[in-house]
Amino acid sequence: MLLVFDLDGTLIDSRRDIADACNVALSAVGRPPLPMEEIATFVGDGVRNLLSRALGCPSDDPLIDDALVPLIDHYLAHPITHTTWMPGAREALNLASDHVLCVATNKRTKVALAILDALGVREKFAAVTGGGDGPLKPDPAAIHALVARVGWTGDPRSVWMIGDGPQDVGAGIGAGATTVAVAGGFHSKERLATLKVDYLLDSLSELPALFKE
Repeated sequence: MLLVFDLDGTLIDSRRDIADACNVALSAVGRPPLPMEEIATFVGDGVRNLLSRALGCPSDDPLIDDALVPLIDHYLAHPITHTTWMPGAREALNLASDHVLCVATNKRTKVALAILDALGVREKFAAVTGGGDGPLKPDPAAIHALVARVGWTGDPRSVWMIGDGPQDVGAGIGAGATTVAVAGGFHSKERLATLKVDYLLDSLSELPALFKE
């Protein structure tokens, strides 16, 4: 199988590092900081949309560009200051080593790679695609791109999209993949249960059991 993982809220709990980077950006454009809990509600649709929501302006506003550079610079300098693994994530990756592993995230690719490098797991993934490489999830383009990059020729259902949000499920459905939603990230289990998902898990610790099915 080709297992495509989302990053934030699926493999890692990055709420505080995202909030810290966002608040650095807000400060750079003269705005006061926001609580981590509020910023967490802005996550999932790429950094421009995060800043748009935090600043209360359209995503094409020039103010976004002014804030974007300090946010990215801060995140690259501090990729995992407070970031931890989501429950069961490290173990699931180890137990999935017989499969081809990839990451599809709406986070900027260079930041995602910096995080995976800092965690010491970049080599586990055959390919990584992120925001800026193409359309954001829920568009299935990221999954199609990963399939092409690793040369996967199996049935689309042999590709599994694993994530914590409707963006991940939507991308998986659009690609014809098997979809796995994992609670505990940026969206509630109740929200995930409203989606047309193949499997709904409480944590990634339940993922290896699905392989045996």
